[in-house]
Amino acid sequence: MKPQPLNTQALRARWAGLAPREQALVAGAVALVTLALFWWIALGPALATLRSADAQHRALDAQLQHMRRLQSQAKAMQGQPRQSQDESMRQLESAIRQQLGTTARYSIASERVTVTLTNTPAAALAQWLSQVRTNARAIPGEANLTRNAAGGWDGRLVLTLPAR
Repeated sequence: MKPQPLNTQALRARWAGLAPREQALVAGAVALVTLALFWWIALGPALATLRSADAQHRALDAQLQHMRRLQSQAKAMQGQPRQSQDESMRQLESAIRQQLGTTARYSIASERVTVTLTNTPAAALAQWLSQVRTNARAIPGEANLTRNAAGGWDGRLVLTLPAR
């Protein structure tokens, strides 16, 4: 059997043929479906956005503060006088001895310094990287690090010193 196209006269005739109680039930069902669609399409997503807006705002504020700290740190580094590669090398060697101690070995090849780590504590590594970047102006170029069973870091870092 082929579906018939919608005919408003046929619908009105069908509606008129329904008992008043059936008309009320059909009207209630249509109203319920309309309200559900309105909720799912318009109100639900808007309320979900409102609920998550405060958390997103806090996260974006935290990111903005972090970016501002990085910006001020970069400006401070730009304001520092240039230092020679020899001075950078001395700063780097000093930082390795002070921060990493016996957990690190290093080799120097021109402007590149390769640091090999063995069970280096995460806090010491983070502090050392920050100090090396600020004082020696060395930039990490490559990192091949793995976390060992003891919780330390093993692997290799390649740093680039500023050009002469």
